[in-house]
Amino acid sequence: MELRKRSRKPALDTLAVHAGRTDFFDLGVHAPPIDLSTTYPFGDLQQATASLETLVGGGADAPNAVYARLHNPTVARLERAVADLEGAESAVAFSSGMAAVTATLLAAAQRGSHVVAVRPLYGTTDHLLASGLLGLKISWTQQDGVAASIRPDTALVVIETPGNPTLQLVDIESVVRQAGSVPVLVDSTFATPILQRPLSLGARFSLHSATKFIGGHGDVVAGIVAASEADAAALRRVRVATGALLHPLAAYLLHRSIPTLPLRVENAQRTAVEIANRLAGHEAIRNVYFPTLPNCDPRRLIGRQMSGPGSIVSFELSGDFDHDNEARIKQVSAFFKRLELITPAVSLGSTDTLIQHPAGLTHHVLDEDSRVAGGITNALIRVSIGLEDVEDIWADLSAGLTAAARFHTDRTVAAGR
Repeated sequence: MELRKRSRKPALDTLAVHAGRTDFFDLGVHAPPIDLSTTYPFGDLQQATASLETLVGGGADAPNAVYARLHNPTVARLERAVADLEGAESAVAFSSGMAAVTATLLAAAQRGSHVVAVRPLYGTTDHLLASGLLGLKISWTQQDGVAASIRPDTALVVIETPGNPTLQLVDIESVVRQAGSVPVLVDSTFATPILQRPLSLGARFSLHSATKFIGGHGDVVAGIVAASEADAAALRRVRVATGALLHPLAAYLLHRSIPTLPLRVENAQRTAVEIANRLAGHEAIRNVYFPTLPNCDPRRLIGRQMSGPGSIVSFELSGDFDHDNEARIKQVSAFFKRLELITPAVSLGSTDTLIQHPAGLTHHVLDEDSRVAGGITNALIRVSIGLEDVEDIWADLSAGLTAAARFHTDRTVAAGR
């Protein structure tokens, strides 16, 4: 089928609206079709067999889809859309962000048994690497130590930028140079393709937990990896073997959300900048982590690697409870209990503001030494700024901070200090 051709390259906002939809005119539809079939009838056995061989071998498409674990056209439309946003040849969608991470690691294991990883990473990614479940050997390092960590059997370098949950920025181009011929995987979930395109900086894989900003409405769990077609084929082979294909209804919902992705990212980012600045001057807070604040972007990556800081803000509560975990957790709990508008829940990138405690939730699966290595203290709180009015968000945070400060005061008085 011949697609409608365009005379000029569209801007990113335009691309988000039209990505993955170039054949709609020929199909005579305005919304993405949903194909919920689990199996596909065949009229020619030889063609069906050849199609099966193509899809099992990692092919992106075939005359007959055969079975829904191998291929789904609704999922393929989403993949085309994300690939377009990332400036990639291809993208491969999975049933969750962790399924995407796992598939990339399993594909890498065909090249070697060693992985270099830079902390901080999403807690479950860190846990998967450290657990040994995939039989890979892991070298943990900082971004300037990648070159020294590379070995002859190194198959992949894994980074996340901005890092979860401390917003640490990793210089992708520097890591790529250090990695040499070793592929680099960038978890770009916090940035989205709107703010950062890792493949244009030399990375081989750009991974997203599409559950977050790409979905954006708290109703889809998904993961997606943008890559070259050769690398995508390797990922599809793993996906076929492990059964991790994204459900078509989830793919439809994600595709529906992409046209508003730039608007949601930019609106939430604008509010996050204001919230971060206010938090930085609050007496109940000792540290705020946000890329535009002083000392949070020492390599000056905002404007060079990322077009903006994003909409995740993390901060640490004040108080001399660093050696009293029970008291610190009670203080954090007092903060959360005072909130009325903001949703206390894990995840991020939703239309509503979400707030959580990494040490107690997303990164609780790590041992304490690993959390400390990632800068994740019991005082740390992570906020994903949503689309509410900035003053309403600030009023809610202020109430929580007042409760946290009062807890500290009362505790100090009770202790006679």
